[in-house]
Amino acid sequence: MTSGPHLLVVDDEAGIRESLSSILQDEGYHVEAVGSAEEALERSASGDFEVVLLDVWLPGMDGLEALSRLQASPRPPAVIMISGHGTIETAVRATKLGAFDFIEKPLSLEKIIVLVRNAIQQRRLEDENQLLRSELRLPLPGDRRQCAHESAPPADCRHRADQWPCPDLRRERYRQGACSSRAARCQPPQQGPFRGSQLRGPFRKS
Repeated sequence: MTSGPHLLVVDDEAGIRESLSSILQDEGYHVEAVGSAEEALERSASGDFEVVLLDVWLPGMDGLEALSRLQASPRPPAVIMISGHGTIETAVRATKLGAFDFIEKPLSLEKIIVLVRNAIQQRRLEDENQLLRSELRLPLPGDRRQCAHESAPPADCRHRADQWPCPDLRRERYRQGACSSRAARCQPPQQGPFRGSQLRGPFRKS
């Protein structure tokens, strides 16, 4: 058994399950295969799978319903949808439900390998992003709650803030200054030693 990333193949055709499992195991992945959506949901409940290759048309629950339930899990895998009778509407719906990509039968094994590699890379980037956000206590996209660092400034900032004038005091000082400035402009001119009528000595007007 390989120790690479865990993949799950979900298809009701045994030949496709065997082909995909063999090819992906040769690429170093640990692959499990099941024939129904119900089995896929049961196996993936632990959250161990990084990628699920999921057929759209399955007996019982179809692939789109299984995709929706997989996306609702706490740590959803990247899902690559497979269809032998795909339509544009099906592909669009799968994408809106959160599918990583959509591929039609007959399958191109080279394309499957590339898609799986890209899906694993994207999922790991998302995991790293979520981990970083949790460490920094940042909200996830769409979360309107304030993050912790906004509501609680660092200790050194709080220490400096203690030395600042409070907002009320700053407003009062500004008001007093503005009043003093207006009062100065409203006062009549004062007779000072430098006005023409008060000049003495050789600089007095004749």
